[in-house]
Amino acid sequence: MRPSQPDDLCSILRDQPEWYEALRASERHFGVSLPQQLAVIHQESSFDSTARPPRGTFLWVFPGARVSSAYGYGQVLDGTWDWYEDSRGGTLASRDDFADVTDFLGWYGWIGETKFGIPRNDAYAYYASYHEGHRGYLRGDHRRKPFVRRAAQAVERRTRQYAVQYARCRRELEASLEGHWWWPG
Repeated sequence: MRPSQPDDLCSILRDQPEWYEALRASERHFGVSLPQQLAVIHQESSFDSTARPPRGTFLWVFPGARVSSAYGYGQVLDGTWDWYEDSRGGTLASRDDFADVTDFLGWYGWIGETKFGIPRNDAYAYYASYHEGHRGYLRGDHRRKPFVRRAAQAVERRTRQYAVQYARCRRELEASLEGHWWWPG
């Protein structure tokens, strides 16, 4: 279910407590901040688990192929998702499962920092490398694409906005989850 108030982290996570645990688990394991992960999902899919890029047209009328294989909450490409699954032991994760996507987002930031030197919690660099690929980011491909720079700036702004909101409701969110059988505490 898509959030009714997508610009309010506290509202999103009050309505979706299982998302909070998924984001926290990824943050604990990989070190990519919860606000940044949520900002990327907002940018990529507006919280639509089945989001796909638009189709082109064939003969100006008929639906054609999609412009890419991107799919799900994170709009992850087939090849990148395969790389993630292989590196995580051949897991059968799904791009339309929120917890799987948050794990992917954390993993992607960890790989970016440990293998390519891209800071995992620099929201601008993270998103630009997310869009262009790690090597594309290092080549500077994003610098030649104004739409990527604008999107990276939007993720950076939303990450800051979400971080301020999270600071205000973090204790409340944690307290509301205590006692749930799936909450590790």
